Amino acid sequence: MASDLSAAVPAAAAQPGALARLARRKLALFGLSVIALIVVLAVFAPLIAPYNPDEQFFDGLTLEGAPLPPSAQYWFGTDLVGRDLLSRIIYGARTSLVIGVIANGASILIGATVGITAGYFRGWIGTALMRFTDLMMAFPALLLAIVLAAIFRPSLLIVAMVIAMVNWVQIARVLYTETRSLAERDFVEAERALGAGSFRILTRHILPHLTSTIVVYSTLGIATTVLLEATLSFLGIGVQPPTASWGNIIFENQTYFTSAPWLVFIPGVAIILLALAFNLVGDALRDVLDPTQQGHH
Repeated sequence: MASDLSAAVPAAAAQPGALARLARRKLALFGLSVIALIVVLAVFAPLIAPYNPDEQFFDGLTLEGAPLPPSAQYWFGTDLVGRDLLSRIIYGARTSLVIGVIANGASILIGATVGITAGYFRGWIGTALMRFTDLMMAFPALLLAIVLAAIFRPSLLIVAMVIAMVNWVQIARVLYTETRSLAERDFVEAERALGAGSFRILTRHILPHLTSTIVVYSTLGIATTVLLEATLSFLGIGVQPPTASWGNIIFENQTYFTSAPWLVFIPGVAIILLALAFNLVGDALRDVLDPTQQGHH
């Protein structure tokens, strides 16, 4: 019985000093620093941005009507209608993070519900849920997102929900496999023998073991979400102007790519940095929280 009780301790809780190990990883610290910087920019955008992101300046274009290059007045230059690019990048960070958190949170909730339910109850319930998951996985995520975004009128919330509807399948499949394995463990069988109900077993013994997996996929999923939102916005079916989004900044200014490359390069670097930061943190969390990865890096 003692071994059963020890098995019920979540993997993450059984590893003291996880934060200390995470802090020793330079790439993870770099990722956390980038995320912290972007969060600060997003939260305090009205205080940090030098101008209103939607304001068009009369002196924001050349006499020929072209965008201005980076200068002391406009650090990142101006866009094709004379708006300050730095201000739009800062407000675009808010859009990317809001969609990342909402969409990824919704996808994790859907995926966890489907995966854990199918893995624990199995039978016809598990079969039906996992066949539906397989069906969703058969569709290319980007193509499905494009179709859904085209059906619904794009807005911040709609784009987030569209991304959530195509991103939940991976976590569902992973949690299904882990839950099915946990449901056959001795400590779960012992709880059933003592008369514990499904709700108690799921919340007290199954879910705690899945916490580290959910945390890791939550972090990695934000990177995927940010990239997918940028792709949809670049294609013109994501967040709609004048709301600033890194993807639609590139979409709006792509015709000036050769004459004003900063209009595409700067938001592109922002997208890459944010996605890379979440990937670095997610990889580090996976190594720190997963005992099977210890010593591999």
